[in-house]
Amino acid sequence: QVQLVESGGGLVQAGGSLNLSCAASARTFSNYNMGWFRQAPGKEREFVAVIAWSGGTHYADSVKGRFTISRDNAKNTVYLRMNTLKPDDTAVYYCAADRVFRTSNDYDFWGQGTQVTVSS
Repeated sequence: QVQLVESGGGLVQAGGSLNLSCAASARTFSNYNMGWFRQAPGKEREFVAVIAWSGGTHYADSVKGRFTISRDNAKNTVYLRMNTLKPDDTAVYYCAADRVFRTSNDYDFWGQGTQVTVSS
């Protein structure tokens, strides 16, 4: 079982930046692929970024060049640095863990989410 706790969300103006963090409880955190997803009101949850246990990354086209995913295995934490934020980035952001490297919405473990609101 893996418990995930996100933090760092908040209200920011368009063009601003936020750093999200996700702390994991797993003793074998370094074996997991870690993803970030988001869900806006009235929309389905969508993929944002994933970082493999090996460090490889993949991003949704909508955030490529603006968001950066990283991990610190010594701290059991994955991060999402979000720059040049847009109102369309407003959503609840979730981190997720899975032993399979995937961009689909079927990760084994999920956090409770953190709200990101970007004002215009």
